[in-house]
Amino acid sequence: MNALIALVRKDLVLYFSNRRSVLMSIAAPILIAAFFGSLFGNSSSKPANIPIAVTDLDRSELSARVVAALRADTTLTVSDASEADALARVKSGELRASVTLPAGFGAQAGQALFGGKTKPELVLNYDPSQSMVLPLVRGLLAQHVMQQVSQDLFNSAGARMKDMREQVRADAQMPASQREELSAMFDSIAKVQERAASAADAASGAASGAAESANAPKFSVPFTTREVEASSRPEVKYNSYSHSFAGMGVQFILLMGVDMAVGLLMMRRQGLWQRLRAAPLTRTQLLGSRIVSCALISVIVFSIIYAFAAAVFGVRIEGSVPGFMLVMLAFALLTASFGLMIAALGKTPEATRGLAILATLLMVMLGGAWVPSFIFPAWLQTVSLAVPTRWAIDGLDAMTWRGLPFEAALAPVGVMMGFALVFAVIAVARFRWEE
Repeated sequence: MNALIALVRKDLVLYFSNRRSVLMSIAAPILIAAFFGSLFGNSSSKPANIPIAVTDLDRSELSARVVAALRADTTLTVSDASEADALARVKSGELRASVTLPAGFGAQAGQALFGGKTKPELVLNYDPSQSMVLPLVRGLLAQHVMQQVSQDLFNSAGARMKDMREQVRADAQMPASQREELSAMFDSIAKVQERAASAADAASGAASGAAESANAPKFSVPFTTREVEASSRPEVKYNSYSHSFAGMGVQFILLMGVDMAVGLLMMRRQGLWQRLRAAPLTRTQLLGSRIVSCALISVIVFSIIYAFAAAVFGVRIEGSVPGFMLVMLAFALLTASFGLMIAALGKTPEATRGLAILATLLMVMLGGAWVPSFIFPAWLQTVSLAVPTRWAIDGLDAMTWRGLPFEAALAPVGVMMGFALVFAVIAVARFRWEE
């Protein structure tokens, strides 16, 4: 028993003596749990602002009020744009959807509220990868249009009825019996309008656009919607495996880079670096060779992953092939320099593993590999632009299922190369030869 206690005590002392490793093993689950809890744990929290564009071709008073109501909705972030510009921004992933209010919308919508045959057609272009956003945007659009159309119709009708009632009351030459009959008629019409307005409000609140009251007429959505997938190549359907292979590929390539960095620390612990230092090689050359070899391995592994995705799940490079290769190469260099920096900061294999787990998981989560970035809070969506994995995943998406041209790869590649350079400089400056 004494021997068992001594062995257990030895393991505890060794584990807790490495304070960096202990800190990372505690901090990682706390931060990750807090991240997911903030996204899904509070059922009363409002959805993050969803960026959409609205094109008003009608330019009527009613269409202006609809746009203003959409803009005031905290669920949406609405911008004005032309049809062509809005469609291009949805295709690039900058916007989740775009709505076009056609010419004649204001004149036709009021009549269509009671089931008129001619209904204005609203065009809703949407990002095919954001399937969770489409019904939300559709419902909010129906809600605000119903509210504004019913308000416009019944308020204007009520104002006209009020003026006519005042004219009847002020007409001293009209017989009293006729004045009473007209007043009773106006009262009956006012009751019908009140019941109709209540039914219209119920319809707009349901977001489906239809409601029925026992004593009121039926209402229907005063417009039709033509929903169009915003794709650079309409004949190519969205393949969800494209995004998932990009996200999981980024995650595990990063982990592979960290494993190579830990191997580097093990070489140093075994004294292999002291032997290499005897050769006419500088520290930059030795560490640089590690970056190059790790980058080459990353490219090979990532290529095999995408080859499997193409053969089994039909993932295709619908955009620029050179752009795809450039994005992959930039991410490979980013991975190699990131792993080397983690090794330089971790100093020991044990501490490096803990630091790598924390850094990698946070980068993957914030990059949108696990959870789509559009459900993040607005401030977190902005913060994620400072995470290199966000640019890697966006670049891979742009070159695969989005089908964007070579120019769309330049920004992600530039950002990743910038991060890779910073990571490499830190690694070379902080790496120690002796443990």
